[in-house]
Amino acid sequence: MRARTRLALGAVGALTAAGFLTGCGDAGSSGTEAPQSGASGAGCAPVAGDQLVVLTDDKKLQNSDNIIPAVNAKAATPELIAALDKVSAALDTPKLIQLNKAVDVDRKTSKVAAEEFASANNLTQGIARGAGGTVVVGAGNFAESQTLAELYRIALTAAGYQVKVQQIGNRELYEPALEKGQIQVVPEYAATMAEFFNTKANGKDAPPVSSPELEKTVTALKAAGEKAGIAFGTPSAAQDQNAFAVTRAFADKHGVGTLSELAAKCSGTATVLAGPPECPQRPKCQAGLVEVYDFRAGSFSSLDAGGPQTKNALKTGSASVGLVLSSDGALAAG
Repeated sequence: MRARTRLALGAVGALTAAGFLTGCGDAGSSGTEAPQSGASGAGCAPVAGDQLVVLTDDKKLQNSDNIIPAVNAKAATPELIAALDKVSAALDTPKLIQLNKAVDVDRKTSKVAAEEFASANNLTQGIARGAGGTVVVGAGNFAESQTLAELYRIALTAAGYQVKVQQIGNRELYEPALEKGQIQVVPEYAATMAEFFNTKANGKDAPPVSSPELEKTVTALKAAGEKAGIAFGTPSAAQDQNAFAVTRAFADKHGVGTLSELAAKCSGTATVLAGPPECPQRPKCQAGLVEVYDFRAGSFSSLDAGGPQTKNALKTGSASVGLVLSSDGALAAG
């Protein structure tokens, strides 16, 4: 499991110091009654299996955390933005899953995975030459960010720039560097970055500005970025955000492919929800599943945030459904 730096754990989307992904409440414990679950009915017991599948978030519980290039405003020439937008156009979530699988499962370097992807997807075809010059692409301290940075390097090199990829660390380190022009480009996540700006300006309890609707999220993001001297390219279809997974065997047995179907068919005492300790009371985890879908698990298993414990619990038949990250390489078919 790659290291994460994006989990927002605040009750209304506030970000931790590391800028983590929108997460999930107070500690539960394995096999204990989920707080305020109100579970009734038989539910759906776990079904072991090797293949995990994400249930479609058909009522849009999660905000739009699409990958988007962030650029120092002084460096944001039309040619540079156009080259980065080629990467956005080539990416969707299944392709991002395969990229992450190449690094996290197949143990390729981010550079090799990106080069193979660029070749297979004709990434550099049609990229116009820019004015040239040196560009430093920053990367967060996790593999997905490094792979995306390598894709940006390939596209910008094709546009005639001298490009260096530099791992910076977490958002608190690379965002100021981007503002100051110490780095020129970094791969970002629309909803998470919008909330980073929001809480930085308005405090950790500020009402969220991000939305399940991508256009609204990007509008808020660009407005905040303009004040910070940061421009943004076109968001990709690829998302890395909270998601809820079951085994393929579970989905087939119970006939569920969406969270609405899970709620309708599997609310009840036999259903085990797995996730991080803070999940039960967080609006993008169990509390949100109750509020948006009326999904009521019989028990909650306190494990990790989309990590190996949760995925193992699903595969071994200890959990019915678990919180994962939507671009996790473990979700790759086959």
